[in-house]
Amino acid sequence: MRYDLAVSGTGELAPDDGVPGDDGPREIFERGGASWYGIQFHQRKTASGERFDMTAMTAAHKTLPFNTRVCVRSLVNGSEVLVRINDRGPYAQGRVIDLSRAAADRIGLTGLGIKQVALTVVDRDGMRCGGLPVEPGDAQAPVAQAEPQQRARAPVPARRKAVVPARKRR
Repeated sequence: MRYDLAVSGTGELAPDDGVPGDDGPREIFERGGASWYGIQFHQRKTASGERFDMTAMTAAHKTLPFNTRVCVRSLVNGSEVLVRINDRGPYAQGRVIDLSRAAADRIGLTGLGIKQVALTVVDRDGMRCGGLPVEPGDAQAPVAQAEPQQRARAPVPARRKAVVPARKRR
């Protein structure tokens, strides 16, 4: 038996990053383990100075500049999420990125703890993430906001010492 494999059309096949359902070649910046962090860091300040929001699509990376947009692709199931770098880390061996809880949920990471991913820096118009074209405003830095103001409280009247009459002795 003889099997001939032929490619229709002109040119050669584009390089494949090994993930089924890929929509074409992309420049992989880094591969490795991804983990996530959530409630224990919620509303604490990140290395960039903004407050961590576990419901936002953000991540921590050791070297990428803050506000860099990164498409994180699971090498386990092929799902993708667009995140913005706003923190530093992870500092565990073999890990390349720490995702917020919301981003980890989007690619099915929360149940596994650590998952193998491929990172692509989104730095050109027309790039895609999660099967959708990336718009210029997607995962951008939030508008600088003033610190939330404390609720105005009514002035509390000064406490007076209660005068208790002396007890009569029998």
